[in-house]
Amino acid sequence: MHKSISYHDSPISYSVHGTGKTVVLLHGFGEDSRIWDDQVAFLQEHCQLIVPDIPGSGNSALLQLHKLPSARQRDNVSIDDYADVVHAILQAEKIDHCLLLGHSMGGYITLAFAEKYPERLTGFGLIHSTAFADSEEKKQLRTKAIETIGRYGAAPFLKNTIPNLFGKSFKEKYPERINQLIHAAAGFTTEALQQYYQAMIHRPDRCQVLKSNRLPVLFVIGTEDMAAPMEDVLKQVSLPDISYIHILPDCGHMGMWEAPDTLNQLLLAFIHP
Repeated sequence: MHKSISYHDSPISYSVHGTGKTVVLLHGFGEDSRIWDDQVAFLQEHCQLIVPDIPGSGNSALLQLHKLPSARQRDNVSIDDYADVVHAILQAEKIDHCLLLGHSMGGYITLAFAEKYPERLTGFGLIHSTAFADSEEKKQLRTKAIETIGRYGAAPFLKNTIPNLFGKSFKEKYPERINQLIHAAAGFTTEALQQYYQAMIHRPDRCQVLKSNRLPVLFVIGTEDMAAPMEDVLKQVSLPDISYIHILPDCGHMGMWEAPDTLNQLLLAFIHP
């Protein structure tokens, strides 16, 4: 079922599927909620899924900084603002507790949510994501990307970058799937991608969130992931009290598409241990 709320005058779209334990799936940069279609088809028989379009993606409008409560204190929308949107959806659905699973940028939002609203969670997962803040080199690359997006537009930028998210074998075997994702991303605006990059640049290191919480944490790692490298994520997996660690061989940054059956089983085992 497709639903929407208004968050500080920005329409936010999400869908609800199935019944039972509530699980929220958060997509990443340059994606929308459809990235989880394989997972929704499988998991909706086992739990209730809430799958939002992050503001500026899919059918959700971009957040307007000047309308946010703390707008006067900063120059950019933050990852925390997106976490507040997730919280608003849970309030609208009258849900007290959930599992929160985030892919890539969705993982950054998941960590921000876990920091702000720990009482709302029964566990959370980072799917090809990291608690580390951007390095100075990464910040420079994102700043350059913001300029590139402004010069050439969102669609050409994503057409260039999306293939790099996949492992070598998948790129060779399924070029049509990569083109499908590029086509699906054609609707992004320049402003949305720039807002996301600004938010990512300014996000803090959240390793302390992993270290201080008592909740189970899921880590899904691709051996060929260039965006959330395995060697970085493995430095974090010992921080929580309870970690579920899964490494997907020959997989890049997109386990939802590269290894959907395996990922589905891993998610189900985390949802219903």
